Amino acid sequence: GTDEDAIIESLTKLNASQRQQVLITYKSTIGRDLIDDLKSELSGNFERVIIALMTPTTMYDVHELRRALKGAGTDEGCLIEILASRTNAEIRHINENYKLRYGSTLEDDIVSDTSSMFRRVLVSLATGNRDEGTFVDEALAQQDAQCLYEAGEKKWGTDEVQFMSILCTRNRCHLLRVFDVYRVIANKDITESIKSEMSGDLEDALLAVVKCMRNKPAYFAERLYKSMKGLGTDDSTLVRVMVSRCETDMLHIRREFLAAYGKSLHSFIKGDCSGDYRKVLLRLCGG
Repeated sequence: GTDEDAIIESLTKLNASQRQQVLITYKSTIGRDLIDDLKSELSGNFERVIIALMTPTTMYDVHELRRALKGAGTDEGCLIEILASRTNAEIRHINENYKLRYGSTLEDDIVSDTSSMFRRVLVSLATGNRDEGTFVDEALAQQDAQCLYEAGEKKWGTDEVQFMSILCTRNRCHLLRVFDVYRVIANKDITESIKSEMSGDLEDALLAVVKCMRNKPAYFAERLYKSMKGLGTDDSTLVRVMVSRCETDMLHIRREFLAAYGKSLHSFIKGDCSGDYRKVLLRLCGG
């Protein structure tokens, strides 16, 4: 039999680079591949979490994007979540590793699997070319806000390209200023305008960009909440967010989760999952 508790205990105590070291040491001392051994011993969602933990951070994103594009049907939520929330450097690493691993570029696979304006937003985000400075050009912020207003609320039909070009390229500080100015001009929040002007995947993608700019931990808290509320659990989202954020901003996510939903993330996971799967997620959650 397998001592699941020992696996949970030892792997959740380590950070990502230490877990990679364990893989190497395991192979050199035992002469076998640890990931293969884990796969043969474990199953279900518990296996998913453990394998995800043992996968290098960038490669995990690469696997998830590939699964989202090439699995049965497209997992748009996964594509949006990863591409809207990662930094330029992270996106560049993803692109390099994706090409090495699968022989095709991430962009080509996005283009062949998605369509219309949603495709263009994903391609734009996948270039990892956002301005990451902190400079706010006040005149440009006024102009951008006006552009967004004229592209959406003010006209019949929506000029989605304007939304994309501003939301997907400007730096965070600048966009936060644009959102403030927009509220004054349009007399409503940018998220309300996106909801009323767009629909479907495009709406989801642009909302994700706005939410990540404003408060990334709150965005992930919402992703976690939606993955567990109601009937059934969206395990792929739950596992991905817990594993990819456990060393990044989990404390902040927990704080935002409690503030937004009045219950702790810990208690939510406890009520929604069971067995070793629950145990390992609670360890990643902490607290």
